[in-house]
Amino acid sequence: MDRREFIGHSLAAVAGGSLLLSACRNSATGNRQSEGKKTDEPASQGSMTMRVNPNSGDKVSLLGFGMMRLPVEAGGTDRENPDSPIDQQAVNDLVDYALAHGVNYFDTSPVYCRGLSEQSTGTALARHPRSSYFIATKLSNFSRDVWSAKESKAMFERSLQYLRTDYVDYLLLHSIGGTSSGKSSLETFNGRYMDNGILDWLVEQKEKGRIRNLGFSYHGDIAIFDMLLRWHDEGRYHWDFVQIELNYLDWHYADEINPRNTDAAYLYAELEKRGIPAVIMEPLLGGRLAMQPDAIAYKMRRQDPRFTPAAWAFRFAGTPKGVLSVLSGMTYMEHLKENVETYSPLEPLSDDENRWLLALAHDIFELKAIPCTACNYCMPCPYGLNIPAVFSYYNRCIADGTMPAAYGAHDNEYMRQRRAFLAGYDRSVPALRQADHCIGCNHCLSHCPQRIDIPAEMQRIDRFVEALKQTL
Repeated sequence: MDRREFIGHSLAAVAGGSLLLSACRNSATGNRQSEGKKTDEPASQGSMTMRVNPNSGDKVSLLGFGMMRLPVEAGGTDRENPDSPIDQQAVNDLVDYALAHGVNYFDTSPVYCRGLSEQSTGTALARHPRSSYFIATKLSNFSRDVWSAKESKAMFERSLQYLRTDYVDYLLLHSIGGTSSGKSSLETFNGRYMDNGILDWLVEQKEKGRIRNLGFSYHGDIAIFDMLLRWHDEGRYHWDFVQIELNYLDWHYADEINPRNTDAAYLYAELEKRGIPAVIMEPLLGGRLAMQPDAIAYKMRRQDPRFTPAAWAFRFAGTPKGVLSVLSGMTYMEHLKENVETYSPLEPLSDDENRWLLALAHDIFELKAIPCTACNYCMPCPYGLNIPAVFSYYNRCIADGTMPAAYGAHDNEYMRQRRAFLAGYDRSVPALRQADHCIGCNHCLSHCPQRIDIPAEMQRIDRFVEALKQTL
């Protein structure tokens, strides 16, 4: 069965009941070993739901802490205040609260937070017993300058140094399937991991105990994802886990939102049938699923007023039984507390709730927002544009229902929305960093894990803004 046939069968399955999203109730006690307990054992009330990694016996918190959006001293994150140092005390407080409430999986990377995430994460975690948490980091050798064996090995060694540990619990090949500097996805993958012998070297490090679990995160060309799973089937390489983007909008609409993406239904099913645990990124799709327009939020409240839009998304991501952990980048304590509450314990989606939420995804898909997750990989723009800020403002107006309805209309409501949109655009994005300054240099294209045609979207937004300005 090829991918398209699979999706057709999967859509039919949703109509008759969810086949892939089976309810899961997992043990919430202990960290390191499964101790022979069933993976569907319910968590006690008020305690974090845990999942057992079948490859290692690790008992991992269903909520994982993504160390990608750490707080800075000036407030917010380094994206809003790129010159401000990380607020280490705030990071320590977040980590302390997370560990105290059962969160034990911390995901970082050499490239997060201007290259400072691993050091900050290591500082916070080193204050606690090493056996009380799992560290996940990545070999983020995106630039061709670090494709050599020497530089890639040095990156891994620095990770151990910054994280203050002599082993990594979960090591990922970072964002396989992407392209670099005009290279194809296969050429890029081979350059990063095969031609330099680094993948075989990582396997050796696993044999030495310096890596406990080896896997990869996926964005981009599905052929690379399928190739690595074929290697797993053939026994060439064993993947202990795989990180994928999964949320209720990407379940069936990922490739329609962006043809370079792949529906989560396919990705998850390919892992599930091989027994490879899935770690989930983008459960909120860069925050988009936490900020719903009034009509969508109203439907969610009517369905069950106990759950916020964010909680619905986290429940969806955590329900599949093959999910090991769901990552969330949590800058603020209130977000951490809400997410902890959602998974302490998880109330998995029923089949009826799953069908309802997937139907609601269609309404959200029709909003036609740009699938930007504000990961900031496209930055800095050589011409000074704030690409994530432009996309964020545009998407927020769609989600809020404040987008001017039609060009050239002269009714009072349109004119009010037009003025509000233009004024808000100027407040949100400085004039010299707006879409009209994009020259289409394509520098950003190879860096976007969502494979957004950024210049085309910037030009589309610029045309829209210019049309609004011309309206009298």
